[in-house]
Amino acid sequence: MNTPRIVLASTSVYRRELLSRLGVGFEVESPSTDESPLVGESPTQLVYRLAEAKARSIAPHHPDALIIGSDQVAVLNDTILGKPGNLTANIQQLSAAAGRRVTFLTGLCLLNTETDGADVDVVPFSVLFRKLTPQQISNYVTREKPFDCAGGFKSESLGVVLFERMEGEDPTALVGLPLIRLVTMLARQGMDVLGE
Repeated sequence: MNTPRIVLASTSVYRRELLSRLGVGFEVESPSTDESPLVGESPTQLVYRLAEAKARSIAPHHPDALIIGSDQVAVLNDTILGKPGNLTANIQQLSAAAGRRVTFLTGLCLLNTETDGADVDVVPFSVLFRKLTPQQISNYVTREKPFDCAGGFKSESLGVVLFERMEGEDPTALVGLPLIRLVTMLARQGMDVLGE
């Protein structure tokens, strides 16, 4: 059996770095998807829908491929935290999160374009933030500038000092691509990451 091509429907450097950990060859293509929430859509429904929509948006260009789509939101008190985009918004976001639990919901889709079958799931991961002073938050944001990260931090580097505790089954979900769940999905498609 030929190993299908793997295509990552994402321009995220973080997702690309995570997927490269598996040691499988893959291509990357930017999806074209409106990421606006639908009226009445929960955060879980949003990331589930967008993960599949991203994969399907590039499917016409990749027959006989396995396409990985992913989307993530951070949720604090039922409010979605987006990517802060700038220093001021980043400080506001982390100030709101200090001493509280933020849950990251990562939608993951593995689309087989040969069969048109989509394996879709949502993987939660929570972080409990330390009680942080305004100066600590300012120092962190100034040093790391995580403006393009949901929640306003980079857990894979200095951002880990912001946490009191992490809770979940798959720490890679926090960065945006749940590798443990992805390996399971790939296995269901007959692909053994550790195989020959």
